[in-house]
Amino acid sequence: MKKLLAMALATVIAAGMVTGCASKSNSSDGSATGSSAPASGEALKLGVLAPLTGEVSVYGVAAKNGIELAIEEINKAGGILGSQIELMIEDEKGDVSEAVNGYNKLMSKGMVALLGDVTSKPTMAVAELAAADGLPMITATGTALPITTYGPNVFRTCFTDPFQGRIMAKFAAENLKAKNIAIIYNTSDDYSTGLVAAFEEMAASKGVNIAIKEAYGADDKDFKSQLTKIASTKPDALFVPDYYTKVALIASQAREVGFTGPMLGADGWDGVLGTLDDANKSVVNGSYISNHYSAQDTDEKVAGFVKAYTEKYGETPNAFAALGYDAAYMMTQAITTAGSTDAQAIVDAMKAIQFKGVTGNITFDENNNPIKDATILKLMDGEANFDSKVTAE
Repeated sequence: MKKLLAMALATVIAAGMVTGCASKSNSSDGSATGSSAPASGEALKLGVLAPLTGEVSVYGVAAKNGIELAIEEINKAGGILGSQIELMIEDEKGDVSEAVNGYNKLMSKGMVALLGDVTSKPTMAVAELAAADGLPMITATGTALPITTYGPNVFRTCFTDPFQGRIMAKFAAENLKAKNIAIIYNTSDDYSTGLVAAFEEMAASKGVNIAIKEAYGADDKDFKSQLTKIASTKPDALFVPDYYTKVALIASQAREVGFTGPMLGADGWDGVLGTLDDANKSVVNGSYISNHYSAQDTDEKVAGFVKAYTEKYGETPNAFAALGYDAAYMMTQAITTAGSTDAQAIVDAMKAIQFKGVTGNITFDENNNPIKDATILKLMDGEANFDSKVTAE
């Protein structure tokens, strides 16, 4: 593990030979214009926003765990800019107002940069604030396309909703040879509608017919009427772009009404196997989802992360944990390259980053979205197994 850690930090430490010289200050409007490294013995403060309680807490806890593991490793290796890193963590409960309150609290405590948020709506809310403040921010897992459009200081580790929609349509057409696909989606959720729009566009370009498209609302729990209509069209596959709690219900009811084909999803499915009890895990057998990494990957960096995470938390890390881990390392690499806590210097370093992480080799495009491949996982017998990697067009 020490060898792996040394390799993981080599780029960060080497890049940190350049040190900043300007003094830290905050503008009168609260924007982050500071510059110098922390005073000797003073911790470098990073803020974390995540839903640690509530309906989407499985994502927030995993991302937080990945971040904490990374920072623990970095601090054990000596920290950055001569300082240990202090994580300041706020539970936003999956709520936009709570996220805004948490952000303001972290700003008042002097965070240098923000790791978060986790789901898309709270992330967009705080991205707007961070853009106004000029604060370096990276969301590990916020996939909604608008997130990085709020300002040039906002980045993400994960790929976007449209990216995943295109990837799954391409996979369905080229790998599954699907000709007719059904869709059931949540009209009240940006994540779900964003995936559908991109999926339909790519499907059309691949000559795939959308046989039927059914919708539901945020509070719906009975989907049998929509699924019965879908099953009657006998589609080759069913695209279900939603989060794991809804997916568990939809998958179970889809099997009940007689749909036997493969279901397709995106990273929001991560957690569905833990939601279904052992007797019902088979309802998602043969389903395929896009994701950011596979714990089965034999790459040395991935294997080292999985081993360390499992030893610390007693469970195999999901993609949200891996993305949180990479986000923490990316931000600290950018701070070290900047040589100071100057916000603009950190942003400039992040834009130019070349990072080899658990979730892939990452650079950023002109919109601060990562350039990397997607992993396709196949769910079978209670496990998510590596199937293939797909490159976007």
